[in-house]
Parts: sequence; structure tokens; C-alpha cells
Amino acid sequence: MKKIISILLLCGLFAGTLAAQNTRRTSVPLQHGAHRLGPRTDAYMQKWREHGLGQFIHWGVYAIPGGHWNGETYRGAAEWIRSWNKMPKADYDQLYKQFNPKNFNAKQWARQAKEMGAKYMIITTKHHDGFCLWPSKYTDYTIANTPYKKDIIKELVEAYNAEGIDVTLYFSIIDWNHKGYRSAAPKTEADKAAYEEFKQFTRNQLMELLTNYPTVNGLWFDGSWDRAWIEQAPWVDELEGELRAFRPGLIIGSRFRADDHGKRHYDSNGDLIGDYDQTWERNMPETLKELNGVDWDCVMTIPENQWGYHSDWSLTYVKQPYELIEMLVKAVSLNGNLVLNFGPDGNGNIRPEEAHIAKEIGTWMQVNSEAVYGCKNSPWEKQGWGYYTQKGDNRLYLTVFNQPLNNKVRVKVPKCADDKKIVIVEKAWFLADKKAAVVKNGGRDKYGNVYYDIDSPVFKTGSPYVIVLEVREVDKDKKDEYQQAIM
Repeated sequence: MKKIISILLLCGLFAGTLAAQNTRRTSVPLQHGAHRLGPRTDAYMQKWREHGLGQFIHWGVYAIPGGHWNGETYRGAAEWIRSWNKMPKADYDQLYKQFNPKNFNAKQWARQAKEMGAKYMIITTKHHDGFCLWPSKYTDYTIANTPYKKDIIKELVEAYNAEGIDVTLYFSIIDWNHKGYRSAAPKTEADKAAYEEFKQFTRNQLMELLTNYPTVNGLWFDGSWDRAWIEQAPWVDELEGELRAFRPGLIIGSRFRADDHGKRHYDSNGDLIGDYDQTWERNMPETLKELNGVDWDCVMTIPENQWGYHSDWSLTYVKQPYELIEMLVKAVSLNGNLVLNFGPDGNGNIRPEEAHIAKEIGTWMQVNSEAVYGCKNSPWEKQGWGYYTQKGDNRLYLTVFNQPLNNKVRVKVPKCADDKKIVIVEKAWFLADKKAAVVKNGGRDKYGNVYYDIDSPVFKTGSPYVIVLEVREVDKDKKDEYQQAIM
């Protein structure tokens, strides 16, 4: 190894960096608020929080029009095209009779996800239109009555599990196809009776999914913002309990239900409802403080706001592999996961642009996934070159996205409150080629902060790269181990 110097750290740095558990901020009496304070500590949830990267798939009959109808272009999210005033509802509701994705290959999708580096996948069992990708016995509006006929959810669960990828099932509470569905709270006796039928239908389908696919690890809910659903808090809370009892370890995010007063995600006491925060959709936090000490993930589109297949991506900004990789590392640096969305076309093809992005991310992950999987936030202060992630108590990963013009990655060393101990850097190397890194004294600022510079030439690939620091805590009186840190 080339010259390595000792680096000071904050005392207690390695006591663990998951944020402290929540405490109630007020004392509003609730029957249907959060039923647990702080993160889950079981093995199912620990595995989930170590995934780093996930894949979302939005797929259904909306992929057939692909954002167009009768020569006109729908500029909204493609999976919402049925709500467009230029899309005749009766025509849309007959599209399932054309749904025959002859190019669909579940094993190919799963292999591509594996090569990208995804550890879990979320698939739309049904979106707001109510069309089911599994042969539900509670409605005729399913894959069984299409030309394709086969159970797509079964094919996907088996294929992804075979690749070692966990599967979560997306389920929309909104169901435009069910006669009992209401968005507004029912007022008349007829509406109330119809909505009771819808509630039972919803419960039956959810139990059916958990029964049919016993390996799925979570349910991801959408469309739970309707007033009709929000006002069913006691019933939804009971249903959640039934689902969890049926499938121990089931992971359910903060979207499913509201509390007694209609608060969603966080209850009236400010405590998280569910197992993780789902408020981060197409946007990301900037600091750990924003995250309230809870688990979270960010679901992210590639075009700015397209989830299902839209054939025209020129309508909006399209994210590139480099920035998506940055979002991934940023999420992990803040104790979260990034879930990247794909919208296959009506024939079952992953579009070429998405395949290219998956390949680019996968190429980067093959070299650098050690800085993602099983990593968490590090309390080292973020610098302009990129992000820190941390694994265990003694390994830091510096992922460099913005190469300094002088080819020196500068790190700011936190002051230690207890001057009896310091942490030394025992090793420093580049993850890509395992070559040792040269660390040099960078001086102090007027506030007494210590800086060090790591010689870091640009890698030929031009991709983000990772520097690894391995550290060890020692007593300060061991001068032979820290003397070079003394200024």
C-alpha cells in the first residue's frame, strides 16, 4: 500500500447510523394510527432495507394505445389514458380482447433485472382501470379472458424468484371497472350498499393474491387517496391486520390506509403508518433529517412522468444512466432504496431505451455494487464530489460523480468530542481496480476542521467511481498509529 494517513472521526460514529426511532410529537388519542414506533427489526425488513435497487413494472391494457387514440396524443401518464376526454370509455374497456403480448418472456425480463442489479421488483397486478394480470375468480376483467389467457403474475413471480429477486405486488384501490367503486364518500343508501360490495371485493382479491403467490414479500398500494376509502379507516385497519396475520413478515408501505382523522402516511401524532415511507415518488430527500428516522424508498420514472408504456418519449425530459446511478447512490446514502420504473409495450417488449439504461446501470453495478448493497448512511459530511455510504462499522465508500478539476477528492474529517480516541484509516483503494489510493494532508481551516486529499485521476470510462476507506478506532495515546494526523 502507498502512503495512508490517519483520519479523525466523530466519537460514536460507528455506534450505528440508522436514525433514531420515532417518538410521538403529540398525544392525539388514536385507534387507527401507527401501531409501531420506529423501524421494524425483523429479518424480512432488514433484507428489504439492504436491497438498494429495485425495479417497478407498470403493465396492462393501457400499453396497447401507448398514449395515443384516433391519431391524437395523450400528454398525460399513459396508464391514465382511460380518464382522457378523448378516450371513449367503452372502447377502452374492450381493449382487453386485444391483449395478446406474444413477445412477453418473464424469464428474459427477470434476467435483465438481475443484470441491472435489482434486488426486488414491483409489478402492477391491476391498475386503476381494474384489469387484472392474474385470473381472479372475483371478476371477468382478467388475463384469463384475453387472447393470451395465461397467468402473467404467476409467470413473473416464478421467473424473478428464480433469479433471486423478491417480488412485491402493486394493487390499485381505485377500480373503474367495478360497479361498486366510489371516489367520494357514499351518501345514499344505494351508494353505501354498493361500496360495501366493493370493499368485500377488494378484500377478496387481496387474499386471493396472497394465497396464489405465497412467495411475494410485500403489497404496494395505490389509489388510496379517495375520500370513500379514507373514511373506511377502521375497516382498512382491520383488513391490514388480516393480511399481516395471513402472511407473517409481509411488508406494507404508508399508502394503504388513513388514521382516525384522515391523515395518510403519517398519523395525527406524526408517526409513520405502515412499514416504510412512500411519499417519495419521482422526488428525493436532500438530508437525513427529512426522513423522520424511518425506512423509505423512492419510485422513479425514466421519462419525467410516464409509468405505463407511452410510445412518444419526446414529450418530456428523459433521464440518463449517469443521473439514475447518482439517484441510486444518493438514496442509499440516506438509508433508502431506489426503484426504477419500466413500461413494457403491448407486445411485451421492454423498450430499447429502457433496455439500454438497464444495461448501463448493470455495467456500473457489476463493478461498484459493494457501495450499494447492504450499505447505509455515513455521518461524514457530504462534499461536492458525491456521496458517502457505509458498511458495518469500519468501511466507507466515496462514490465520486463530480470529478474535481485538480483530481483530488477532498474529505472533511469530523471533529471528535472525546479527544481520547481517534479512528485511523488502515487501507484506502479504488474499488474498480483494487489499486491503493494515495491520501495526503489537506490542512485545517480557521474552525479547526481537518481535511485530507485523495489523489484520484479520472477513470477512462468516465463513469462514477468508488474509493474505499477502511478504518479502525484506536486510543489517542498510541502515537505510532496516529502521529501523521497531528498537524
